[in-house]
Amino acid sequence: MTSKQETVLNQIKNGLIVSCQAREGWAMRGSDIMAAFAKAAEEGGAVGIRANGEEDIRAISRKVKLPIIGIRKIWDQDKRVFITPDFESAKKVIEAGASIVALDGTKRERPNGETLTSMIQGIHKNYPDILVMADISTFEEGVYASDCGADIVSTTLCGYTPQTSHINGLSYELVEQLVRHLAKPIIAEGRIHTKEEALKILELGCHSIVVGTAITRPEIITSWYVEELKKRKASPTA
Repeated sequence: MTSKQETVLNQIKNGLIVSCQAREGWAMRGSDIMAAFAKAAEEGGAVGIRANGEEDIRAISRKVKLPIIGIRKIWDQDKRVFITPDFESAKKVIEAGASIVALDGTKRERPNGETLTSMIQGIHKNYPDILVMADISTFEEGVYASDCGADIVSTTLCGYTPQTSHINGLSYELVEQLVRHLAKPIIAEGRIHTKEEALKILELGCHSIVVGTAITRPEIITSWYVEELKKRKASPTA
């Protein structure tokens, strides 16, 4: 591991990484908006940012001095989301300013016959100071991604793949398994909504955590409040 990679890992250790993402059609869509969210997160004490697409990554890197986990989401005709599915996608993310590139760490088929191992090897060869993070959904995928050479393993896809679609919240069991059995930094991400959940996860031994919706999705946060108010209104004891 290079000194730059070690520096980035130390920067994000035991801290909060804020995911600043908005898809086409969402109210907060726009690189300037994502950069503003990232700056606000930095001012609040975040240790890193997760961002999607080279345009947003460039805008954020101009605004903040935090390490950026970069991804490039591509939806295929079957509506499956592949996170940075090929080397060309990873290259664009890295050259836009990411210091960590996150890849789909599952065993799903990739474009052009590429494999997770070949992608990671290509990134390490061409961009030796860049860390590779594998987004996985199961313990077995975590082991696979680690064996393929990933520098970091993240729980990002838990609940979003066919075999984990029954999981509606963060799997503490998955986090514990990964921390216990893998000698790689583990980052917890996915449906972390409260400070209490964040603290519990860090106590399990995670390197750091990523929170998105609960910080950067005002329409979702608003809906949480609205739904609770509706429940109170509907209650006969209210």
